[in-house]
Amino acid sequence: MPIEVGIWRIDKDIEKVKFSSIESEEKLETVLQDHIELLDPDLMVIARQQQTAFGKFIDLLGIDSQGDLAIIELKRQKTPRDVVSQLLDYASWAQNLTYEDITTIYSENNPGKIFEQEFFEQFDTDPPERLNENHRLIVVSSELDNSTERIIDYLSAGFGVPINAVFFRYFEDNGGEYLSRTWLIDPNQAEVQTSKAPRSKKEVWNGRDWYVSLGVSPHRAWEDCQKYGFISAGQGKWYSNTLHHLPVGGRVFVCVPKNGYVGVGIVKEKAVRVKDFRVSTNLDLPILEADLTAPKMDENADNEELSEYLVRIDWIKTAPLDQPIWEKGMFANQNSACKLRNKFTIERLSALFNLDE
Repeated sequence: MPIEVGIWRIDKDIEKVKFSSIESEEKLETVLQDHIELLDPDLMVIARQQQTAFGKFIDLLGIDSQGDLAIIELKRQKTPRDVVSQLLDYASWAQNLTYEDITTIYSENNPGKIFEQEFFEQFDTDPPERLNENHRLIVVSSELDNSTERIIDYLSAGFGVPINAVFFRYFEDNGGEYLSRTWLIDPNQAEVQTSKAPRSKKEVWNGRDWYVSLGVSPHRAWEDCQKYGFISAGQGKWYSNTLHHLPVGGRVFVCVPKNGYVGVGIVKEKAVRVKDFRVSTNLDLPILEADLTAPKMDENADNEELSEYLVRIDWIKTAPLDQPIWEKGMFANQNSACKLRNKFTIERLSALFNLDE
């Protein structure tokens, strides 16, 4: 069954906010081009209405921090056969794009801008040496018929085709405009299904394990993380954004850069701003009123973009900062949080932390 999204106003009488059609699909395309984070905060748009070698036009072409492409198509009034076949056709063209092809496409669609500079500005890291090792296909729609839903689910679950659908529904209330977003297939589950396909060039993600980079600084201390059960990142939107990807129930392996791995635990709650995080010692109190080693955790606490963000963790095993775990070949990354795919790292950490798998 297609997913139904509803919003109710409850400050007075219970009243359902009525869904209506956005003025045009072009308006939604413009909104997504200017604010692609509504779809995925780990995306950058490189082209709009990009022509393929087959004479067709991709609504939006994006790239993520790993250098993988996202082909985004608005359903408009297309039939299930049309929208899915178009995406597969686009994928057959996009899969062979080289680094040079992608930078050329970007420069042609963004005059005066340099791909590498904009990539660094967006993700605070240089592009990988190899781009487009994988790609994903996304149908954007306000609603989806049963047939299209069945086709997408069949291709994803049955054959590992990297395809998903996202629903944006438009609401108006007292002069305000709102968009709600719902995925047909949970993006994490979709990636697990895709990674099992034989053509995948990346290691298969197990759907559970995450890497966390904990940059020790005056804003955060490993001793506080151990004592009060959390991980944190902040002092810039790029640093804190990826913490929001951590799902409740996910397992995290925490690494201190230039040091090594110091802990493994389970995510208990989604990321919140530091001023909203509470801890229990003898009393239940805000973290900023607790006895902290980090002297500047409260810096920028009232600034939504610069604030420190915390994720509650139930620690399984931890190690002192001066006794980290590290072996040559273990995975390390600049992102505050990302999926941990490296099988060698998981196996060695599981053994060295004495985890009961």
